[in-house]
Amino acid sequence: MAKAWHLMKRPQGKPTHDDVTLKDIDLPALEDGMIHVKNDWISVDPYMRVRMDDQESYFESFQLEKPMDGGAVGTVVASKADGFEEGDKVLHFGGWRDEAVVQAKTAQKLPDLGVDYFHFLSTLGLTGGTAWFGLMDVASAKEGDVVFVSAAAGAVGSMVVQFAKAKGMTVIGSAGGADKCDYVKSIGADACIDYKAGPIIKGLHKALQEIGEKGIDVYFDNVGRDHLDAAIAHAKQNARIAMCGFIDGINGEVAYPFKYLALAIGKRIRMEGFIFTDFQARMPEFYQEVVPMMLSGKVTTRETVHEGIESTFDAFLGLFEGANTGKMLVKI
Repeated sequence: MAKAWHLMKRPQGKPTHDDVTLKDIDLPALEDGMIHVKNDWISVDPYMRVRMDDQESYFESFQLEKPMDGGAVGTVVASKADGFEEGDKVLHFGGWRDEAVVQAKTAQKLPDLGVDYFHFLSTLGLTGGTAWFGLMDVASAKEGDVVFVSAAAGAVGSMVVQFAKAKGMTVIGSAGGADKCDYVKSIGADACIDYKAGPIIKGLHKALQEIGEKGIDVYFDNVGRDHLDAAIAHAKQNARIAMCGFIDGINGEVAYPFKYLALAIGKRIRMEGFIFTDFQARMPEFYQEVVPMMLSGKVTTRETVHEGIESTFDAFLGLFEGANTGKMLVKI
């Protein structure tokens, strides 16, 4: 019997196990144009917290007492769709469960690029694509820029650090704790701020002094709040900010009292929000750039892996507790 996680009530603040349950589900009959997939890997991501609320957003809210969904990589075990055969590896949106029957048109048959297939949920998927296009297109980053990356030990942040270094930029990261800062430096960052050790604004000022720079050209924002305020305070004229995530505040914390936001006017700072789907059609171009970096070792990956469908919600909660280094995945 297939199993799937269901949202039972809207969270008030940080989600808890009382808000969800894992249930047996009946899979729909396999009809023409559909494939039956046994999931191998499931992705959990911060944006899924927004989907738990009943509010307008860039993604449809989860329905109460219905299975949740999200990115997954699996193996086709039965097919009634042209172009899909038993044994094919596919990327699809029937996550938060161990098996799924989906319309083939909503799934992507994965190319063999010489890397493990779980990378299509991380470096070669939403995670890496978000990092690459956010940095290179949204923030218009270029060689010689000074780039500040928040949540630099996380899934997207660790990719931004490496892509920026590969393109000849100077990088300052922020992460929670000495071990995570060591990791951020090990993947190329020129400096790393431990945001748990003191105010981020002081940490950024010190990091800039250490690397001999007067300000930042680009801020890749995964956090918001005090990190965003500090970035604006230390931005150069015409700096660019790619607004990717707001994980600090995603659970409905009290509004942050920005002190330096008004400086964005005089500094002519460009802040632009974006989501991965804005660039999804350009993924073949992205593969051409990034796969050689992976195969050569210029870009490395690190995953935090939970085992079994039963662990999925704990993996998700870990995103808000700093429990992951690199991409958080669930292996089924």
